[in-house]
Amino acid sequence: MIVYPAIDIKNGRAVRLLQGRAGDVTDYGLPVEMAEKWQSSGAKWLHMVDLDGAFEGGAVNKEQVSLIVKTLSIPIELGGGIRTLNDVKRWMDAGVERVIIGTAAVENPQMVEDAAKLYPGRIAVGIDAKDGIVMTRGWVKSGGILAVDLALRIKDQGVDTVIYTDISRDGMMGGANVEQTGNLIKATGLNIIGSGGVNSTEDIRKLKNAGCAGVITGKALYTGAFTLKEALEAAE
Repeated sequence: MIVYPAIDIKNGRAVRLLQGRAGDVTDYGLPVEMAEKWQSSGAKWLHMVDLDGAFEGGAVNKEQVSLIVKTLSIPIELGGGIRTLNDVKRWMDAGVERVIIGTAAVENPQMVEDAAKLYPGRIAVGIDAKDGIVMTRGWVKSGGILAVDLALRIKDQGVDTVIYTDISRDGMMGGANVEQTGNLIKATGLNIIGSGGVNSTEDIRKLKNAGCAGVITGKALYTGAFTLKEALEAAE
């Protein structure tokens, strides 16, 4: 199982939000410095989100992301504000290895299918759910569809990877929703990367045992709940 250290970018800074709320921000400095730290600590992949893009649409923090891509040797997956095929192409051309489509997977399904055909194996869908319902546009709008139904739809469209986040647990350090994540894996057979609430290496072990292909960890790493080395060991 792959461990993905998370870097969320807002106003050009690496930040963490509490349950995705734009006004509940902790600043952790320059994104490129955090990226270099995680790479030097043994990360094999990096998970990044352009938070301004998620809230506003578009590539708001392109300069910071491009700098990280040029600086690092490990692959990067990126989400946030990617709502058109041109957005996907822009990030692919910038060197991002995997693009994560969120809101558009609900609002523009054809774009997901087109992107999956254009970049086979390099498109993931971010399914951010609250009480099993998908949330969109930076987690502020209900998508009106169950997480499992969306996952099955995008599977039919040629996408094999999902980043599944339980919004109610994100940034809360309350533990991952292993049961719901495991249920999604069983129902879809997709490569599911678990996210939201991971607060211990035991969470990582549980997600691995549930069948997760990967786990995203943010606040727990930033606050020192465990080290990246410990996370990597738990995922082995």
